[in-house]
Amino acid sequence: MSQKETRLDIVRAQYALYKERPLDLTIARGIPSKKQLKLSEGLVNDVKIDDWVSEDDIDIRNYGGLYGIKEARALFGSLLNTTVEETFVGGNSSLQLMFAVLSHHLFTKDKAWNKSKDQPVKFLCPSPGYDRHWFMLEHLGIEMIPVELTGNGPDMEVVEKLVSQDPSIKGMFVVPKYNNPTGESVSDDVVDRLAAMHTAADDFLILWDNAYVVHHLRDEKVEVKDIFKASKAAGNPDRVIQFVSTSKMTLPGAGVAAMGASVDNLKEMADHFGKQLISFDKINQKRHVAFLKDRETIEAHMEKHAEILAPKFDWIEAILSAYFHGDRESFVSWTSPQGGYFVHLTTDEGCASKVVEKMTDIGISLTPANAAYPYGINPLDNSIRLAPSFATLDHLEIAMEALCVCIEMVTLEKYESL
Repeated sequence: MSQKETRLDIVRAQYALYKERPLDLTIARGIPSKKQLKLSEGLVNDVKIDDWVSEDDIDIRNYGGLYGIKEARALFGSLLNTTVEETFVGGNSSLQLMFAVLSHHLFTKDKAWNKSKDQPVKFLCPSPGYDRHWFMLEHLGIEMIPVELTGNGPDMEVVEKLVSQDPSIKGMFVVPKYNNPTGESVSDDVVDRLAAMHTAADDFLILWDNAYVVHHLRDEKVEVKDIFKASKAAGNPDRVIQFVSTSKMTLPGAGVAAMGASVDNLKEMADHFGKQLISFDKINQKRHVAFLKDRETIEAHMEKHAEILAPKFDWIEAILSAYFHGDRESFVSWTSPQGGYFVHLTTDEGCASKVVEKMTDIGISLTPANAAYPYGINPLDNSIRLAPSFATLDHLEIAMEALCVCIEMVTLEKYESL
């Protein structure tokens, strides 16, 4: 390196080469790869339904069975730690179930949240979190209040203070296991405090999105304390509605989703859904029961997913560790999740948006910078989510090497301008 040739000159030259030969890659969303989808082809090609009557005597080809068929309710109850009576099975989307819960509480419940026109409805949003949760809240006009995550779940000192003082705070989202995008899981202490905390709103609701309940990447499997049991013990049986789906177990576009909640909560939601439809797809529910069978079979199936996914997370770790050391160690930090679908990067302040922009300019798609924060607003501008599931290892290597160059270049340019 000549005296005039700086490290910034070198990475700019590397980036210029990418611009000359733009790519067409994406690590933007947590989409199962074709190899993963192939694991569930038997759901369509091999499952044969011989008995068209469910365990609770419903002809699955016909109308009826709004709560879902009994055997499907039992299967999903094994994931949610709920009884058949406490489990509701819907269509392929847990997001649809969440949206229905929110819209019911906002508009159609006896004591609807939005009836108090002088006070906006507010939700706590543990951040960085799942951007589609925030899209949903924003669409419904619910004011979002970010709460920092600690590595063991939301900052409970902040949560408890806010909910105890403000009756317009009606609820919060929590992704309890392998959070999207940080990969962290909530501690037993956080579960107990969420279940028992005093809230100024007597109808405070926790939407417990257990999207990654069996989505482990390592032999060491995280287990999260049962929030539903803890809430019952604390005298708040209606506080929590749990959600789960097979979207990243079988076929995302043709899966099954479920809710776990008190009998009273489920009755309200069944009444709400009953104004829209007569039943969800019971044949698909039956097909999934035949394919997934029980929790033990599900966990064995998910180990096959982990065999495909884990090398991609290992590759991200290896590339970032090899590049960002020594003088570059402070340029970025990242999570090393034990499960789930994402890696979260924390860049230098003010750099994330520029990094994503630089990647876009060379044909590599990332989730928008800071999308994991409500309204996409993060004053530090330092949050990037990586979703490696869909990319092949070769493509992931190319994308990560380019990302390292972009992070270093943007960070050095920031230092140069100071």
